[in-house]
Amino acid sequence: MNFEYFIAKRIISAKEYKNSVSAPIIKIAIASIIIGFVTMLISIASSVGLQKKIHEKVSAFNGDIIISNFDTNFSSDSQNPISKNQDFYPEFSSVEGIKHIQATASKGGIIRTATDFEGIVIKGVGSDYDWSFFQDVLVEGTLPDYRSNLNEDILISEYLAKRLHLKLGDKAITYFLRRDSSKPPRSRSFVISGIYNSGFQEFDDKFVIADIRHIQKLNKWTKDEIGSFEIFINDFKKIDEIGNSVYEETGSFLDSQTVKDKYYSIFRWIELFDFNVALIIGIMILVAGINMITALLVLILERTQMIGVLKALGSNDKSIRKIFLYNAIYLIGKGLFWGNLIGIGLLLLQKQFKLIKLDPSVYYVTEASVYISFTNIFLLNLGTLVLCLLMLLIPSFLISKIAPVKAIRFE
Repeated sequence: MNFEYFIAKRIISAKEYKNSVSAPIIKIAIASIIIGFVTMLISIASSVGLQKKIHEKVSAFNGDIIISNFDTNFSSDSQNPISKNQDFYPEFSSVEGIKHIQATASKGGIIRTATDFEGIVIKGVGSDYDWSFFQDVLVEGTLPDYRSNLNEDILISEYLAKRLHLKLGDKAITYFLRRDSSKPPRSRSFVISGIYNSGFQEFDDKFVIADIRHIQKLNKWTKDEIGSFEIFINDFKKIDEIGNSVYEETGSFLDSQTVKDKYYSIFRWIELFDFNVALIIGIMILVAGINMITALLVLILERTQMIGVLKALGSNDKSIRKIFLYNAIYLIGKGLFWGNLIGIGLLLLQKQFKLIKLDPSVYYVTEASVYISFTNIFLLNLGTLVLCLLMLLIPSFLISKIAPVKAIRFE
């Protein structure tokens, strides 16, 4: 057995070690590691979870990359149509990393009931539409089916349904203004087949999903004319790179815009989370490291006689430093074990029961989202252990200042 490890193990298991002067200080040091690690774990998981949830919701309503005419201002109302017959549709195979492409169109309107009215945006979709997001946030009814004949089924948000006092199966009379303001608005009667709640109030308060053929008829477009293409990618971290490639591949008469550019303020805001998390991690590791330094210094001073004896028997400073570093690894490991247990436990509770609620008007989500990544957890454990040990190297050099003769006489 390794000599240094053997001595460190004997020190840890000794009864007097647990009842020594340093015991309360060691407990405080371990507690600081536990609290610090739980804080770091929750900070990373909640930050990444919130970022993922927000960009997932924004992309669900807009796509990761939007392709439209150059003379379109990327508003919520499709203006000049583009042809559906493009080289990159229905598969954008010329650019790597693209998962799906779909054709959409949108048009502003007003839903009016006997007592209320609301301004909305009808988003027209077709048979190529990816319903996976709305399948997860559907609270009532069923998703519309636009694969066959034109129908009046729509998907409306729970927010709009409550404000307009509408329920499943109700008719929603919607009015659309003409370009010629002297003419009366056109109307369409839709039937509510499903109600969703994305938790993103900025979109829930206006978006209604309908058959794209209604938009084409209202705008007097042909069946091959649409408002825009929405592209979804596999890795959102590469959105800028893929966005540039898409722009180069779409031709001179089309323009493209990433969802990050369209909603710059939202994505700029969530990028600030990374700085806040880095700051929290730095402070927590510094606090834990300082507490561990204090604990190690007390341990060294408490074991001065033992150090003197080991030096007198021929042990060098490096060997003795290893003994105390092994001891420190045990204490850090103990703190990390309980930190992981408590931290992951709290994250799982939040993920399962959604105990912490948030204001969607501020955070764009209804509850604190957490993302549990075992890679992130492993790297956080490794980083905490390594940084704490590096900080402990400084006080361990105090051992070289201890003279054997004085240490053995020390009382």
